[in-house]
Amino acid sequence: MESAKIKAYQLFVLVVLFEMGSAILVGLGSQAKQDAWIAIILGLGFGLGVFLIYYQLYKYYQDLPLTSYIQKITGKWIGRMIGIGYIIYFLYCASRVLRDFGELLTSTIYTTTPLIVINCLMIFTIIYGVHKGFEVIARVGELFFLIVYMMALVGFGLIMFSGLIHLENLRPILENGLKPVIKTALTETVNFPFGEMVVFTMVLPYLNDAKKAKWVCLGGMVLSGINITITAVINVSALGADLFTRANFPLLSTISKIQLADFIERLDVLFMLYLMIGGFFKISLFFYAAVVGTADIFGFKNHRKLSFPIGALVLFTSITIASNYAEHIKEGLKIVPIFLHWPFQILIPALLLMIAFFRNRGKGKNKQA
Repeated sequence: MESAKIKAYQLFVLVVLFEMGSAILVGLGSQAKQDAWIAIILGLGFGLGVFLIYYQLYKYYQDLPLTSYIQKITGKWIGRMIGIGYIIYFLYCASRVLRDFGELLTSTIYTTTPLIVINCLMIFTIIYGVHKGFEVIARVGELFFLIVYMMALVGFGLIMFSGLIHLENLRPILENGLKPVIKTALTETVNFPFGEMVVFTMVLPYLNDAKKAKWVCLGGMVLSGINITITAVINVSALGADLFTRANFPLLSTISKIQLADFIERLDVLFMLYLMIGGFFKISLFFYAAVVGTADIFGFKNHRKLSFPIGALVLFTSITIASNYAEHIKEGLKIVPIFLHWPFQILIPALLLMIAFFRNRGKGKNKQA
């Protein structure tokens, strides 16, 4: 790992920008229809519990990233195999998010531009950021955090004054009972975006004050969860449950409806600008985790040398991951949560924590003796 150190506030900013990243791009929790906001809150609650697993592992191994302490917990060879699995997982997640943003831009603004061109521009920017180091990414996050919130407040105000909010669209609450809401929370919102906090197991050792890690990360998750919930409420209120469920990019549809004083309209640029910022940080963190993890597992002293080849792999995967956007979304909703998110976000970390608990308890007894 590089010898980087970041402040608690910088970590908080990265958590918020990462969690919100692509979560407000798609209709998160749309399977619960008008109860999407409840599914998001439940997902946040479950996600906070999952993060406590990561935090406990971090307490046992504060100076090591995930790919290193896996080898200490399970042994060198098994740990390396699991570590390689996490590297592939981070690469896949980076590719999926890159595809999300590429699809948005090519289907809305750059309709005649090939997807690979958009994705190339984004991945080259991210490669440059990772090459400069994690401290630089954290400082850029500090700068853009205020910009993002200013744009969010302006957008929220314009939506309110445009008369787009119809709270009756949120009723009836729990029309079909709790079952579909809980199902949506367990199969979607707990994994995306809250379970994706697993990526921070690779960067928590950079925090200059380890005691603040728990509350900084939990606070960032709660703030981003509130923001995502408010976004879902606005989308359902403005579009109605049916259109919210069917729209590929609900927030874009909502913002497109803004019309104030006969001249304030077509504010899609605010949405696009935010998404480029959020997309940059989300992809950067997944990409950085994959690069640093690869350097750790295979013994590279300088992880920067891996930035370009791994970036090329992410770019290639983002193009070939699905033949069209409908297939991409179906894969993300039906296949990825069961076969990737649940094992890598919840099951494997829980198993690692159990093994680490018994190993470290034994050490504690030996020290006392």
